[in-house]
Amino acid sequence: MSRDSRAVPFAASVPVAELVERAQAGEARAVARLISMVEDRSPSVREVSAALTPHTGRAHIVGITGSPGVGKSTSTSALVTALRAEGRRVGVLAVDPTSPFSGGALLGDRVRMQDHATDHGVYIRSMASRGHLGGLSASAPQALRVLDAAGCDVVLVETVGVGQSEVEIAGLADTTLVLLAPGMGDGIQAAKAGILEIGDIFVVNKADRDGAASTRRELRSVISMTDRPDGAWKPPIVLTVATTGEGIPEVVREIAAHHAHLDASGELTGRRLARLRREIEALALTDVQRRFAHLSGHARLDTLAEEVLAGRLDPFAAADTLVEHL
Repeated sequence: MSRDSRAVPFAASVPVAELVERAQAGEARAVARLISMVEDRSPSVREVSAALTPHTGRAHIVGITGSPGVGKSTSTSALVTALRAEGRRVGVLAVDPTSPFSGGALLGDRVRMQDHATDHGVYIRSMASRGHLGGLSASAPQALRVLDAAGCDVVLVETVGVGQSEVEIAGLADTTLVLLAPGMGDGIQAAKAGILEIGDIFVVNKADRDGAASTRRELRSVISMTDRPDGAWKPPIVLTVATTGEGIPEVVREIAAHHAHLDASGELTGRRLARLRREIEALALTDVQRRFAHLSGHARLDTLAEEVLAGRLDPFAAADTLVEHL
């Protein structure tokens, strides 16, 4: 599998089933087309989802989050190198801020990952967050499904890093890496923002700078105060220098160890079921919102509003009536 090649698009007439078949064979353009279809909310998105789902569930989804400036993109690139050295097929979904002009990913395909551009075992795709507050694109679950079906062993999801909202990554990933850096007060901020609860592995990057050891001690101290049930995973803290690759093999080992723990404990299935419940709920709510938007000028809604204004109905009763007629 190679890098996204959007310059040579497929003909619009290529059936979804054929696109999925080509994606499974590792054809990068088919993968790109499928992700574009889900990102652009193509009318065929339901057909795409139905065709992909039977071929998913194998990839280990690893979320990478942290404040801006901690080295997420550099760390992601270093992890790709280490995973490829083990023969793994790797997908990277890098969620970027949205361009206010084009609506597309502001940072594009990220020049710092160019080392992997010609590697057929790597697929890198940037997605725009499009104003989605959690730091992830609303289409990310379906894009992950494409990469999973395309045969990726590991999919790295790198978020934009938007403060407290970055905890959303935990709902999308099997394993969540939280990156911190010395001198940024990240240990205390992690505790304040609830990041400690979602981190499965903590990575103190830029460990060649002063303060790395104290950041690790600070983290270790606050983690030790977190109540965890017997047999629960205890998040490790790894020091890295992503620019040189120092510490990255240890991170890869911890990722594998966490996956093994999840599998043995049954938590992997539990996390994935919870993730699917949230996705199904979100799709259902989106459909309900669409129907409400259609009813916004509907006579029934206007009548109910008049009834509430006149005091003949309360808002809850009016809402119940409206939902019954959706």
